Amino acid sequence: MGRTLQNTMINLGLQNACDEAVYQLGLDMEELEEIEEDAGLGNGGLGRLAACFLDSMATLGLAAYGYGIRYEYGIFNQKIRDGWQVEEADDWLRHGNPWEKARPEYMLPVHFYGRVEHSAAGAKWIDTQVVLALPYDTPVPGYMNNTVNTMRLWSARAPNDFNLRDFNVGDYIQAVLDRNLAENISRVLYPNDNFFEGKELRLKQEYFVVAATLQDIIRRFKASKFGSTDSVRTVFDSFPDQVAIQLNDTHPAMAIPELMRIFVDIEKLPWDKAWDITKRTFAYTNHTVLPEALERWPVDLVEKLLPRHLQIIYEINQRHLDHIASLFPNDVDRLRRMSLIEEGDTKRINMAHLCIVGSHAVNGVAKIHSEIVKTQVFEDFAALEPEKFQNKTNGITPRRWLLLCNPGLAELIAEKIGEDYVRDLSQLTKLHEFVDDDLFIREVAKVKQENKVKFALYLEKEYKVKINPSSMFDVHVKRIHEYKRQLMNCLHIITMYNRIRRDPAKLFVPRTVIIGGKAAPGYHMAKMIIKLINAVAQVVNNDPVVGNKLKVIFLENYRVSLAEKVIPATDLSEQISTAGTEASGTGNMKFMLNGALTIGTMDGANVEMAEEAGEENLFIFGMRVEDVTELDRKGYNAQLYYDRLPELKQAVDQIKSGFFSPKDPNLFNDVVNMLFHHDRFKVFADYEAYVKCQEKVSELYLNSKAWTKMVIRNIAAAGKFSSDRTIKEYARDIWHVEPSDLKIPPPNEPRDAGQDKTPNGTAA
Repeated sequence: MGRTLQNTMINLGLQNACDEAVYQLGLDMEELEEIEEDAGLGNGGLGRLAACFLDSMATLGLAAYGYGIRYEYGIFNQKIRDGWQVEEADDWLRHGNPWEKARPEYMLPVHFYGRVEHSAAGAKWIDTQVVLALPYDTPVPGYMNNTVNTMRLWSARAPNDFNLRDFNVGDYIQAVLDRNLAENISRVLYPNDNFFEGKELRLKQEYFVVAATLQDIIRRFKASKFGSTDSVRTVFDSFPDQVAIQLNDTHPAMAIPELMRIFVDIEKLPWDKAWDITKRTFAYTNHTVLPEALERWPVDLVEKLLPRHLQIIYEINQRHLDHIASLFPNDVDRLRRMSLIEEGDTKRINMAHLCIVGSHAVNGVAKIHSEIVKTQVFEDFAALEPEKFQNKTNGITPRRWLLLCNPGLAELIAEKIGEDYVRDLSQLTKLHEFVDDDLFIREVAKVKQENKVKFALYLEKEYKVKINPSSMFDVHVKRIHEYKRQLMNCLHIITMYNRIRRDPAKLFVPRTVIIGGKAAPGYHMAKMIIKLINAVAQVVNNDPVVGNKLKVIFLENYRVSLAEKVIPATDLSEQISTAGTEASGTGNMKFMLNGALTIGTMDGANVEMAEEAGEENLFIFGMRVEDVTELDRKGYNAQLYYDRLPELKQAVDQIKSGFFSPKDPNLFNDVVNMLFHHDRFKVFADYEAYVKCQEKVSELYLNSKAWTKMVIRNIAAAGKFSSDRTIKEYARDIWHVEPSDLKIPPPNEPRDAGQDKTPNGTAA
């Protein structure tokens, strides 16, 4: 979520008033804003997307809740020591959190372990361990519409009789100390992005958020006029018309068997009715195609922790496979491929398959990704129910990612096309009229220059590095992962360095290359990549021959509040994943909206950015998905590229020989060995095209006016990538609710009787 203060002031239309009031108190609002801690309760794009969605849902007047876990420790703070990443605990609540309100009156029990007893009355889950879920509510204000939604985060609490209700009251002190075991559930965020780690505590977290949330939703449904009760039992027929639940990846997949358990075991609905309601309630968003990221929970673990849920999953699977067998008799391989249970050395539950079977809609997050989901990853399921599969291209909130972080540009745009674009970003197309306006061109360039100077000052203050604000700011910020190919950027840096040294007198367009991002603590290769970048920076930044032509900065502790500083100052945005691996990307959109040009592959939302702006207004290079598929068919041989390309050979040899690690020449052996022998992401295959494309970038940068005109064309084409557009599509195609642009009257004005009617619609 990042910081909340400035976003709240902007959405409430209070920023100027607050700035002025604080100034009159002899304080500086910006200084105050810097004191707030980021709420870093997610890992990367998926978590930030949810935050943008909350802003858009409130702005569109949707009655929506964001549910999650109130981690005591969020994503770790990254320190760079001697070029290596070192993790520190993110104690973000140390000074309290003024934005949250604990709601103990809505505390709910969550059960674990135990066993299942079957009788004529049905199944009973008994002898369980109970953990309490305490909700904390954070307000989510819409933009200038007097609407405030809620983000409800659950914290784990031990019941007061924890470990004391047993007759072994022997050690009272130990029993109280052991309360920590229950409360550890919400202690810390697992720091993996795009990687599945099948740990028991993680499964507990996933079930904890799901069980508390579903109880909360059902309590609210029963309290409403829709949860009509005939004498004793609630009628749930209207449940899917009143409630839509969107599963943000498979992490909350246990919601499907949990809702079935509630309906069948507790509310005593017949299975078929319960299943129909469940399917119509859930929809699933897939966020990655990387096989190592797909959640596959061992059956033994689920059986121990959630025995009743395993039985329900088996029943769902049996009925699912019976259906497939009736359509495709004797096709046992299809049954194996489509089963929710994977046989093997350890039996596992494929959570993505559970989500597809248990949802009425499945979507990818960019056109190309949704195609890959349909034709490759889940092709058997899409063949069965093609109408279930959709695309919903991701977006970003223009409130945080333009108004808040780049007020200079936002104001410049408002002068030209008015202020309405903030709620309807498609209006940015009006900027096309000004692409040849010399004054506007100069003003856009001036805003960018001011942002660069400001960021250069920040870097000087924080990192004690002096950088040249007239150099091209070439920025690559995102989680460190092999598929995102920070290594390819690194090879380009080494290539530029070698070219400068080979011919110091030759014209060279000065660059400041900024790379930032966190590596999962257990991801060895990602940590080596960080060390390599820092080792290269050490050499480049201290070579007198290079001077200020080339500087390399590794940006420590990349997070939302740092993104808000670096993105407005960026000239060139690096989006260079291997085609077919980045589901969408959202950083790409933030850079586009903030006046950076993109160098990128035809991957994720880059494809649609090129479609909107015209491919000639992005620096597109490298293999397409088809080329990658073809190369896999032929077999990728890294050695071929190394032998064929002298500059690649030179760069790799320098890494291999210890040119960048003279004290330990073998330091980067693992990296080099990976690049030659098991590089799934084919860095060498795109190196030549990447370097050539970078030459075109430098050439254009020399012509400031032509560069800025291309920037304006990009900003004018960025309207599609508002999360408001994304959420309107979810609302209409999946949740079946209508967004409202009605501005609720403020609390100090009396409401019209007409406006007081509850609009008929769903809560998402």
